Amino acid sequence: MPLPSRSAVARIAPFAVFMALLIARSLAPANGSWGFDAQWLYGLSALAAATLIGFWWREYGELARQTLPDAREALIAIAAGMLVFVLWIHLDAPWMTIGTPSAPFEPLTAGGAIDWPQVAIRLAGAALLVPLMEELFWRSFLMRWIEHPVFQGVAPQRVGVRAIVLSTFVFTLAHTLWLAAAIAGLVYALLYIKTGKLWVAVIAHAVTNAALGAWVIVTGSWQFW
Repeated sequence: MPLPSRSAVARIAPFAVFMALLIARSLAPANGSWGFDAQWLYGLSALAAATLIGFWWREYGELARQTLPDAREALIAIAAGMLVFVLWIHLDAPWMTIGTPSAPFEPLTAGGAIDWPQVAIRLAGAALLVPLMEELFWRSFLMRWIEHPVFQGVAPQRVGVRAIVLSTFVFTLAHTLWLAAAIAGLVYALLYIKTGKLWVAVIAHAVTNAALGAWVIVTGSWQFW
């Protein structure tokens, strides 16, 4: 079996490291016997993923300055991101949910006050890092790789239904709100395919996550994080 290409590793590694550290956070004992608050592992996972993305930045041709969206595409991305946000907070019925979050996040002090440093790190990670990291993995790599193993040569406009459905299905499995995630995955995939620009999907994803983060903070609905 051939080793993954440098382009594949550049898109897989940040996501894999981020998820591995989130799993570690979910396994941390609640009594704090590890010697630190495991909630801070989110910040470590975000820093590690951001470092890897920075290291491999030149590998991401789809994120070059020339691929930035024009004004119309940016507006479409913002509108799509807000639509996904609205759907996300309403598609939370029990039958629309799979399991429980592996690493629940409730940034409250012993006195019940919001732990703002943790919230700030979480919001920055969700709105700035996660959209880049996930779109590079789910759409730029996995969706195109399913279409053809030499994914670098696959133009997004040439991705077929099979690759869209399979990559969105796997994306859905990584979220507890499966129906909301399925819609989000399809929206981001279609934005990438229709415009040919990964930045459009990244912006939409960032708008969704930023709006969701703001809503969670205002309403205290931490289960959505």
